[in-house]
Amino acid sequence: MSTDPRYPLLSTIETPDDLRRLEADRLVPLADELRQFLIQTVSQMGGHFAAGLGTVELTVALHYVFDTPRDRLVWDVGHQAYPHKVLTGRRERLRTIKLKDGLAPFPNRGESEYDTFGVGHSSTSISAALGMALASAQAGEPRRVVAVIGDGAMSAGQAFEAMNHAGPIKPDMLVVLNDNKMSISENVGALSLYFARVLSGRTYTALREGSKKILRRMPAVWELARRSEEHMKGMVLPGTSSRNWASTTTARSTATTWTCWSST
Repeated sequence: MSTDPRYPLLSTIETPDDLRRLEADRLVPLADELRQFLIQTVSQMGGHFAAGLGTVELTVALHYVFDTPRDRLVWDVGHQAYPHKVLTGRRERLRTIKLKDGLAPFPNRGESEYDTFGVGHSSTSISAALGMALASAQAGEPRRVVAVIGDGAMSAGQAFEAMNHAGPIKPDMLVVLNDNKMSISENVGALSLYFARVLSGRTYTALREGSKKILRRMPAVWELARRSEEHMKGMVLPGTSSRNWASTTTARSTATTWTCWSST
């Protein structure tokens, strides 16, 4: 396997299995290389920039934690999936994106077994993931299903319809709300403003970061504080939780997890 000196870690990753063999302390350097690779490649060949750059750490974390492609990742919108394509055997072909016979700019089931749902634009991921979770349960297949949706797509009716459906039946699935403001254009509407105000307020952020620096020196107290934060978020934002926060975020990702787990 040839190694690109510009990307010494990234060039060793051909599949998520390679990623999962890395030590955890290599994930942040890998994410930095992945971001630089996207900037260098997309700036020359064209494509969607912001949404993919906003899912770098999240994509690394999800493929590291979950056993893809057995576990299903459903992306919404497809612009978020550029880092996913790079980590799933399509790194060298990324420069062909949007060209004739090149990579599709969105997840495409005919292109890779890691692309679980053909998606272009927004608000379909939760419905698709719900269908996969229910089908897996019906077939007795023990697999996880994860939907990744941006705060702009989350404001559409289909996303709420899917959440309303999933709530009472408690499927074994995870919904990740990627609320890091990296989209094609500025998000608008009351829901986007609400997320920004509650989850990105200066007081909340300052208290959280300051507490983390102190409490991490006391592991037992840190774990208690972390669990208390989860319960507090559950009371303030009904239906939301920060469960798996540490597992599904590395470095600079700001995703929030909305959970619909039935058995874990």
